[in-house]
Amino acid sequence: MNQEEKVLRENIRQIIRLVKQKKNTEEDTLRQVVREFIDIEMNTLTEGGPDVDPTPNKSTGINVLEELLKKIIPVIETDYKSLTTNTSQRESYRSHIINAVVNSLTPAKINNDADGDDEDLEEEISINVGDDAVDDKFIDIRTDAEKSADDEETEEDPRDAFGSDVEGDETGRNVAYQSFKKIETSIIDSYELLGDPEDQELFYDYLIANLKLYFDKFEEELAGSIEEPTNQAYDDAAEAPMAGSEPTGADDELELEL
Repeated sequence: MNQEEKVLRENIRQIIRLVKQKKNTEEDTLRQVVREFIDIEMNTLTEGGPDVDPTPNKSTGINVLEELLKKIIPVIETDYKSLTTNTSQRESYRSHIINAVVNSLTPAKINNDADGDDEDLEEEISINVGDDAVDDKFIDIRTDAEKSADDEETEEDPRDAFGSDVEGDETGRNVAYQSFKKIETSIIDSYELLGDPEDQELFYDYLIANLKLYFDKFEEELAGSIEEPTNQAYDDAAEAPMAGSEPTGADDELELEL
């Protein structure tokens, strides 16, 4: 091997070493970047950082509804799943909640659909002065105690008014009444944020549909949790006679003969 070949071989070796070093450096850099990215993601999860949601829905009405559901569904789920005596309680709860939502949003829907021309409405109002004049002259001679007693007799239970349009179990109705008091304001406020008729319609329709779907989901989860799991070993043990039980049948006859 002449001197030129030796020089050439040495140069090749150096080039190979440089390439390997560069490759190792790039791999180390990539690994470091990946590690830092993983550390950031893990810190976000462990510290309860915000979740990066997908792009919001194209409809503002659906976006508003999604935020509302995050507030009201946990309340409904807790109260619904507390009704474990029988299914009629939960069916009543479900019916009363959905009916209450419809009744609460109906005035808002009517107000949004109205033209807002108060002058036309005032022109349609007729006032009968004669009867009002007679009523104003009535003198109530009852004592305060008698008035209070009469008011208590005529005062309607708000739960009866709440469930007047729906039949069902009374316990389910009462629990639904308590639940709805917690969520009614949020529902109305969310709906009244929307001024676009299409957003309002989507919000209303999808709210009712989602409530029904969530009730179906809760019922499936509740049915699964109520059924007690078992196994063959337990079933066999339950069917076998208990230790220490007194003998019967042929053993009794044998004991008498002795």
